[in-house]
Amino acid sequence: MLARIYRPAPNAMQSGKANSRHWVLEYEPEVPRSIDPLMGYTSSTDMNQQIRLRFETVEEAESYARRSGIPYQIEPVQDRSTKKVSYPDNFRHDRKFPWTH
Repeated sequence: MLARIYRPAPNAMQSGKANSRHWVLEYEPEVPRSIDPLMGYTSSTDMNQQIRLRFETVEEAESYARRSGIPYQIEPVQDRSTKKVSYPDNFRHDRKFPWTH
C-alpha cells in the first residue's frame, strides 16, 4: 500500500495556478482495474484508489504518512517554465522561420 506525495500540475489549457498550490497524497493502485462484461464500465476492488488527501505543505503530508504508518514516496515538483513572448516579434524581418498563414 504505497502512497505518493506530489504537487499537481496546473491545467495546461489555462494560465491560472488553481489546484497546484496544495500537496496531494494518493495511494498507488494495488489491484488492476477490470472491465465489466455487461456494461463495459471499469471498476476495481481496491478502495484506496478513491482516497485523495490534500495538504498545505509537503511536511504536513509527510508527517501524516509517518504517523499513519503509510510507506510513501515524494515526487519532485514540476514547475512551469514560462517563455517571454512578445507579439511584435511575430512581424520582425529577421525571424528564424518565415511567417505564413
